[in-house]
Amino acid sequence: MSQDITDYEYELDNNSQERNSSGLKSPMARRFRGYLPVVIDVETGGFNSATDALLEIAAVIPNMDDEGLLYPEHTLFFRVEPFAGANIEQAALDFTGIKLNHPLRMAVSEERALTEIFKSVRKSMKASGCKRAILVGHNSHFDLGFLNAAVERCGIKRNPFHPFSSFDTATLAGLAYGQTVLAKACEAAAIGFDAREAHNARYDTEKTAELFFGIVNRWKEMGGWDD
Repeated sequence: MSQDITDYEYELDNNSQERNSSGLKSPMARRFRGYLPVVIDVETGGFNSATDALLEIAAVIPNMDDEGLLYPEHTLFFRVEPFAGANIEQAALDFTGIKLNHPLRMAVSEERALTEIFKSVRKSMKASGCKRAILVGHNSHFDLGFLNAAVERCGIKRNPFHPFSSFDTATLAGLAYGQTVLAKACEAAAIGFDAREAHNARYDTEKTAELFFGIVNRWKEMGGWDD
């Protein structure tokens, strides 16, 4: 219930600013009701966000051109040290191909990775006049769950992302292309996808971003959003 109250208070504040037209001047802020859509992908040691390790995280932060079309501004990528006591399933490592003991892995702590991503997100939020970030992901509830669990473990107080809302590209691709698997959705959207590179957080994030931006921009070009 506390999340609902927090969200309600945020909506009241956000709607007030929209009515006053003082804080939401950019096309990005107007397009998503004050939210900055940041594409996130995580690779993990399992499916349980409370017990399983966060092993990689990447973020694509967008911008919008003068025609109201989204494009990727920059990408952040971190290999992450498993938190103390984290569970890591061998099947997950086999699936992702992550080698925890590789000498070139150069992993950082969860806190370092999240701090750097959040700092960049806040900078983009300020530049675009957005008041909050919203996670975009392929099956986004999974990525958001691991992000929130890591935030809680690290005791981070200023999380720019909405705590429970997200944009899911599996749903959007199902609507736009009739495909919900990332590789098949990219194929339907004429986006190149190399299966050998899949299940790397940076690659998957960049392909998810390309898919999301393509759907949003296509809707714009078809007249579905009038700035």
